[in-house]
Amino acid sequence: MPDLRIGERGESVIDFMTEHLGGFFDLLKEILNFALRSVYDVLTALSPVAMVVVLVVVALVATRRVLLSVGLGLGLLVIQSMDLWPETMQTMASVVVATAVALLIGIPLGIWSAFDPVVRSVLRPVLDLMQTLPVFVYLLPTILFFGVGDAPGLVATIVFSVPPAVRLTQLGINQVDGETVEAAVAFGASRREVLREVQLPLAMPSIMTGVNQVIMLALSMVVVAGLVGGAGLGGVVVNAVQGLQIAASIEGGLAVVVIAVYLDRVTSALGGQGRAAPAWWPRRRPAARVPAVAAEPATVA
Repeated sequence: MPDLRIGERGESVIDFMTEHLGGFFDLLKEILNFALRSVYDVLTALSPVAMVVVLVVVALVATRRVLLSVGLGLGLLVIQSMDLWPETMQTMASVVVATAVALLIGIPLGIWSAFDPVVRSVLRPVLDLMQTLPVFVYLLPTILFFGVGDAPGLVATIVFSVPPAVRLTQLGINQVDGETVEAAVAFGASRREVLREVQLPLAMPSIMTGVNQVIMLALSMVVVAGLVGGAGLGGVVVNAVQGLQIAASIEGGLAVVVIAVYLDRVTSALGGQGRAAPAWWPRRRPAARVPAVAAEPATVA
């Protein structure tokens, strides 16, 4: 086989993009940094204890499990006791922004691929490449495009997190019962109304599972963000490893675990998994049954 010089050709493409699309990458970097700062300002608007109370209430409403919510709150207080609250909120801001962008890209692509076999056949190898290609391979081009800081790690996180949103959205829509769709069409619903009123609601458990997977993959990339100069818990872990600081590495890793458990339990409950309704939780009363009135026998004239 002749040497195709794939690496050199890829490098020339990256050099061309760096030279001619520098303004676009700078604009995208400013947008991502602005989004990160905005979300971080919202998360740090309250004191740490007040934010813990808010997060516990959110967990309680989502899961309806008191012991789990209290345990999550205690874990968040442990993070505060380790003086890692600002770094944790920076990581949360990165996860929120990366998840939002990944879902804005992945869910529409999943809907499109569910209805178009050509798009589905094209997206499949691309998604396989995004999930299996080592993250450090496309992390270097992002550093060349965006420089050192939060932006390259955030872009790498988005690329790594998009595939579950696409795949599970497509799967959920394709698994909707065909007879249900045919019934909606028979009643005069348009294609858009069928998608909005029938297919998306029935596919929502699968879509929420995709949201959960996107969040977990985004959170797993925090260390990568630390390697390229990103702030947050990834920076804490990377600095601890480079300085052989065992105590700091344990604390940073424990904070990541607490945030991962919190996000996993809350998003799983929102998707309908692990949601319990205790006895004290207000329940919807069943509709009152109207007794059937016996029809009077018809009189024959």
